[in-house]
Amino acid sequence: MSDANTQQPRGGFMQSPAAVTAKKILAILLAAGTIVLITLSLVRILESAEVEGHFPAHFIRVTEAGEEEYEDETVCPVEYATEDGKYTCTVDYSFEEWEALPSGHEIDGVVYLLSDGRALGFDHEAKDAEIRAAVRDANTDENRGPLSISMALALMAVSFILMVLWGRFFTDYEQIWFLSIMVLAGVISILAPEEDMNGVKGIYIMALYLLDTFLNILCELLISKQSKWNFIVSVFVEITEIVMCIVLAYRFATLATTLFFWLPIDIISFINWHKHPDRQEEELTKVRKLSGKTKALILTAIAVWTVVVGWLLSGLNINTDLFGGNATLETLVAYLDACVSAVAVVNGVLIFLRYQEQWLAWIVDAVIEGVINILSGQYVLLVLKAGYLMNSTYGYIKWRRYIRTHEQEKQNLLSL
Repeated sequence: MSDANTQQPRGGFMQSPAAVTAKKILAILLAAGTIVLITLSLVRILESAEVEGHFPAHFIRVTEAGEEEYEDETVCPVEYATEDGKYTCTVDYSFEEWEALPSGHEIDGVVYLLSDGRALGFDHEAKDAEIRAAVRDANTDENRGPLSISMALALMAVSFILMVLWGRFFTDYEQIWFLSIMVLAGVISILAPEEDMNGVKGIYIMALYLLDTFLNILCELLISKQSKWNFIVSVFVEITEIVMCIVLAYRFATLATTLFFWLPIDIISFINWHKHPDRQEEELTKVRKLSGKTKALILTAIAVWTVVVGWLLSGLNINTDLFGGNATLETLVAYLDACVSAVAVVNGVLIFLRYQEQWLAWIVDAVIEGVINILSGQYVLLVLKAGYLMNSTYGYIKWRRYIRTHEQEKQNLLSL
């Protein structure tokens, strides 16, 4: 087959000497910026502050229950402040304790004055270890900006390094698409940082989002090139998404599908694709298409799965900050999650069997996932879904072209 999917002609723009040099320079600058920012941030986070004095203080609850919007949470932080608003104190309650708090609740506590001019409020006399932990948390919060920027720069640096080392295997379009998605995801992660959720700091949640974006886009790129190595990358995708579901305490249908279906099917699919190389290009895997009857059966199965699993999930009492206690929104996402998990199973089976329609399943998956991301406020992941839509269209066209070319070759052989 003369139309190679895995080899980039060396004359391509992105592999020209000027482009390669530019990618190397950007990779070095981004990596250097990452190292500098992370080093400075860690130094500031690990800075200690001595207690220079303390005094008793009276705190009044700042917010009301309706503003906090907790719903069956394990930990419910409540903010208090002194009457003049000069000192603050945050107290963690269980959900039952939080429900019983009266409006304008008041507590007595202690304010500790630090050597760097800051003050920490507690509802009790704090031990040295508690004060050190509180100082470190405050330092981390104050350095969220530099940390977010360093994560974004690291993501972009790795992306450019990847295209420097293995750029010859990718076309100009594929390189530009990959790098554009990574840069855009990095920029959005800086402009729209994540808030703390379920007791986990937003900086860690954003790190998961960025890692998920990088691995998914790389996996998509390898699938479009009919490379069996996409399944190895996909294993790391599944591990990342399992951690995300656990941390955010949501999308349990996707969690179960990922754990019990995607991880095993990735390994099996890698073995299956390895057994079906293209005769002319061993790095390619032979692919095919579905019949109309099979498509109808698949659509029916997805509809039944969505209704049944969505109904089961909507009845669960899920503890998460993600939807702000909006029961209707949680139910809607439960049904959307059920549909995504059904499409994901279909997609996994179609990839395993090397059918081109797996790209159509990816497109449907990307649209529904995008809706869930919007409802969940996960805007950085919308970049990933936009990338899915672009690459799924690109991959579908490439696979169809491959199938048509081989069908024509077969007909030509039969006619001889």
